[in-house]
Amino acid sequence: MGKLALAAKITHVPSMYLSELPGKTHGIREAAIEGHREIGRRCRELGVDTIVVFDTHWLVNSAYHINCYEHFKGVYTSHELPHFIRDMEYEYPGNPKLGQLIGEAARKRGVRAQDHQISSLTLEYATLVPMRYMNQDQHFKVVSISALCTSHAYEDSVALGQAVLEAIEQYDGTVAVFASGSLSHRFTDDRVADQYLTKYFREFDKQVDQQVMKLWREGRFAEFTAMLADYSKACFGEGNMHDTVMLLGMLGWDKYNEKVEVITDVFASSGTGQTNVIFPIPDYIKNK
Repeated sequence: MGKLALAAKITHVPSMYLSELPGKTHGIREAAIEGHREIGRRCRELGVDTIVVFDTHWLVNSAYHINCYEHFKGVYTSHELPHFIRDMEYEYPGNPKLGQLIGEAARKRGVRAQDHQISSLTLEYATLVPMRYMNQDQHFKVVSISALCTSHAYEDSVALGQAVLEAIEQYDGTVAVFASGSLSHRFTDDRVADQYLTKYFREFDKQVDQQVMKLWREGRFAEFTAMLADYSKACFGEGNMHDTVMLLGMLGWDKYNEKVEVITDVFASSGTGQTNVIFPIPDYIKNK
């Protein structure tokens, strides 16, 4: 029987990669990078062999998709932000077995999910950026799941999250699951983009993000799930926040009431709100 060892909501801002490079932006995302490294360390301590990422940069217009190729290798340049991420090399082992189990469990729930082993189906940067700081030695296998969902119901994303938990329980190993996406996601207007690299664009988004983090710190997820759809709409949720819906679906949705551990405090990036937060695994999952 497999084990879900760690669950987290994480940032993947491309300025983390920019932060590595010499120049005026060097070091600006060191706290976020160190947050990824800390989460990676904890995964190692817990014996995690595979990381599943709900990727809000994998855009899908139909069905849910699981990238579980046996081995990922390539050089990535962002089409969206090539001046932030270019020529980033990566190589990670995949986990076809776990990906197939997730697909099967999702389809049993009536979710239109497909698991893929296609060599030309590459990874997106909501998976690649975290893996750069957690998995450069290829210690963890990687499975990426589409979470920029343009035509999908939250109910199905909750069920997809439940399917991930069921698949992990059937899997002979230990797994961590990350929702890779922002809090608020209103980008800065382009003409003033350089002025907002480390700022919110709207005070409204900052205030709502702070209230959301208060709810999370206090374990008030019944209230948060009730407001999630409106929050995503009002604050331009990344991928309609399907990554967060999937994560909470896996953890119990509105029944989840654990108090999160903030690894990286909320910070602003190009107008958006970001964080690294661990969601403790509840006893009703641990004791299954």
